[in-house]
Amino acid sequence: MIRKINAAFMGGLIGALVDSFNIWILGQAGITAALGIALRPDFTAPWLYPRLVWGGLWGLLFLLPVLKGRPLRRGLLFSLAPSLMVLLVVFPSMGKGLFGLEFGLLTPALVILLNFIWGIVGAYWFRFGR
Repeated sequence: MIRKINAAFMGGLIGALVDSFNIWILGQAGITAALGIALRPDFTAPWLYPRLVWGGLWGLLFLLPVLKGRPLRRGLLFSLAPSLMVLLVVFPSMGKGLFGLEFGLLTPALVILLNFIWGIVGAYWFRFGR
């Protein structure tokens, strides 16, 4: 059981690392700005560490016995939970409005897309890491 918990947490953490790198690269390359999204994070430890920890905690969802033999679908399904948290709780608490629309109209789509990647990476890590 410890091995499963470790694989789930690490899947989420690795997924969060990939997700963090993706949003940073999109910001650095000017893609987010071109899409009208005001997200351009600095790749620093204070920005990265909480994302990794939360990614790992969200990764514990992979312990649920849902769509066990289908990591792609599983990752997509489980990625909706952190997406909703960011869009409905985190962004509004930052004063960026519901769904983070003050960052730009395409912000919800970007969040969902990046979290899909998190979920897919995490689900495959969990599947093959146990």
